[in-house]
Amino acid sequence: MENSKPMATPMTTNMKLTLKGEGVLFDSIKYRGMIGSLLYLTASRPDIISSVCLCARFQENPKTSHVEAVKRIFRYLKGTMHLGLWYPKFTGVDIMCFEGSNHGGLMIDRKSTNGVCTFVGLCLTSWFSKKQTSVALSTTEAEYVAMGRACA
Repeated sequence: MENSKPMATPMTTNMKLTLKGEGVLFDSIKYRGMIGSLLYLTASRPDIISSVCLCARFQENPKTSHVEAVKRIFRYLKGTMHLGLWYPKFTGVDIMCFEGSNHGGLMIDRKSTNGVCTFVGLCLTSWFSKKQTSVALSTTEAEYVAMGRACA
């Protein structure tokens, strides 16, 4: 079990959550409440979206390993309360779009997750992260699908 010090990231890169999970079954109503609170915060904290959405996939039968991942996100938020979205006056109107994907990143079904951020000038205007509906056979295919969504 991790200690209660603030976290530098909402989730570790080597954390692999699975449907079976580790530990005993946790109260699903309490777990859903925790996920709901985090989903509300994603409107102003896009840095936690990917981690929260990953944890939200285990609401039916959460185990203690899933709860530990959610608690880590809360510790991260507690240590980074000074972060948030900031829109300065008089920024340019150049539109930039960034996308990324992880080929076969989810251990459960091997589907890729892609994310897109759109900026107008220096201001973040929209973002999303979504699990692809099909299994990509290569990193190139996963990136191609992600870019198609970004352009839509």
